[in-house]
Amino acid sequence: MRKSTGFYLLIVFHLAVLIFLYLHSSHSQIAGQAAHQHRVGLVKELGLTDLCLFTEARYTRHPAMADLHAPFQDHPGAFEHFPSGSLVTPPIR
Repeated sequence: MRKSTGFYLLIVFHLAVLIFLYLHSSHSQIAGQAAHQHRVGLVKELGLTDLCLFTEARYTRHPAMADLHAPFQDHPGAFEHFPSGSLVTPPIR
C-alpha cells in the first residue's frame, strides 16, 4: 500500500469520527433540552423555591427567606455555630 492511500484512509477515518461527534452532540443537546423542560415543569408543579446554598442552618439555606432572629437563637452575643453563617451576608432590606 502506498503512503498516500494510508493518508487518505486516515483522513476518511477522522472525518467519520467528526461526523459521529457532531451527531452525538446534537442528539445529546435535544435530550438535554427535554430533560430541562421536565425539570422546569416539576419545579412549577411542586412550587419549589430558589437554590439551597447551604444545608447547615435554616438562616443560611435561603438568605432572602431567612428569619431575622435565627442567627441569635441563644443570645445576641453568641458565637456562630456554622461556618456558612460567616460566608452569607444578611439580606438587604
